[in-house]
Order: sequence, then C-alpha cells, then structure tokens
Amino acid sequence: MSADLEPVVREQQIPPVITIDGPSGSGKGTIAHRLALKLGFHVLDSGALYRLLALAAQQHGVQTDNEKGLEVLAAYLDVQFEDNNGEAMLILEGEDVTQTIRTEEVGAAASRIAALPGVRAALLQRQHAFRELPGLVADGRDMGTVVFPDACLKIFLTASAEARAERRYKQLLQKGFDANLAAILEDIRARDLRDTQRAVAPMKPAADAIVLDSTALGIEAVLQAVIASACKTPSLRAFWDHLGS
Repeated sequence: MSADLEPVVREQQIPPVITIDGPSGSGKGTIAHRLALKLGFHVLDSGALYRLLALAAQQHGVQTDNEKGLEVLAAYLDVQFEDNNGEAMLILEGEDVTQTIRTEEVGAAASRIAALPGVRAALLQRQHAFRELPGLVADGRDMGTVVFPDACLKIFLTASAEARAERRYKQLLQKGFDANLAAILEDIRARDLRDTQRAVAPMKPAADAIVLDSTALGIEAVLQAVIASACKTPSLRAFWDHLGS
C-alpha cells in the first residue's frame, strides 16, 4: 500500500468487503484476484480453503463423510496464501500445492465436504480473519449471504453449465492435466445441484447482489462491469478517486 493512500485507509472504521459469488467455472476467482490487485485489497479464495482441506484429508486418511474428523483437521489446518508475481500461491503444511488442489478429484471432494455444516462452521472464523485493512475481495459461493452479509458490494457471477465446462476443460489442458469435456460437464452439474440444495448456506444470490451472466462475456468485459459497480459504491469511492478510476 502506498503512503499517500494511508489517510484513505485510516478513514475506514471497518475494512470494506467486496464479495463475488457464483458456481464453479464462472470466472469469479480470476475477477476477484484482478479486482483485488486493482484496489490493493486482500483477496480470499474461499473455494481454495475447502480444496486445501480436502487435500489435507486425503493426505491424513480422513474420509470426506467423517464430519468430526474434518472439523478437527480444519481447526489445525496449516495453510498460507502467498503472492507469486501477481498470482496466488497456496501452501499446505509447507508445500506448494497450488496446482495439486485444482485437480477434478480434489474439487469433487471439496464440494462434498463443503456440504457438511460442521466443516463450514469450522472454516467460518478463518475466513473472517482475512478481513483486514485496506479491504478484502472475497470469492466463493456464500460470501455475500453468510460469511460477509455486510459487504459493501456483492456480485453474483454466473454462466451456463456448458460455457463453464468448456472454460474448465481448456484450463486443465493448458496446465497439462488430462481432461474429458463430457465428464467435466457432468461434474459441474452435480456440483451445482449440491451447492444449491444443501441445507446449510446454499449457493444463491444475496438479495442485494448484482447478478452478472458471463456466458457470452470475456474476462475483461466482466471485470469492467464489476469495476463500474464498484465505482458507484460510496464506501469504495475514496479508493477509486485516489486511483484515478
């Protein structure tokens, strides 16, 4: 944070939060990271926390239906989020697992454990701890409805299942993973069903969220739409004025 932005930060009694929720493959993680860089805010990839817990469970032999065991593991989860030349690097127990947690296997396990009330409760305080000055951009599925209901700006980013599957397929190929488009589409539909119908914190837009459909939009167009909304948000205006936005 630059020194001349410090007076702007000091005016904030509570760190402002922008939430970006949406289903798997909607592009919320990319948008959240780029928006956070633009503002100089912290960023929370809540989905990564569940993926990290799922990977830790695999490594420690804890089954995905063992709710109590997962709660204990979540309480002692040794993770760090570090910056690597503008990209997030995820550390689990001292090991870089940034790519490992992005496999379909880990993603499917994360979706299953995310439906467990005890796991969600165990990770709630860890997510709240990311709220620090100058502010936070948080992405996930219940950031605006459950984790940060007082967020100053809430975005719900969606896209068709087919478009999201195609994006995920291309991402996996670019990273050198084997990928099957039909299987990815089936998995995305299954995750959507679990996420929207779970008893605790189901995925849905907050009542005051701005809903953006990115099916036919590129990342830049979506980012500009989010920035336009942020520019109109009173508690964020000082940051945008300083940045010349």
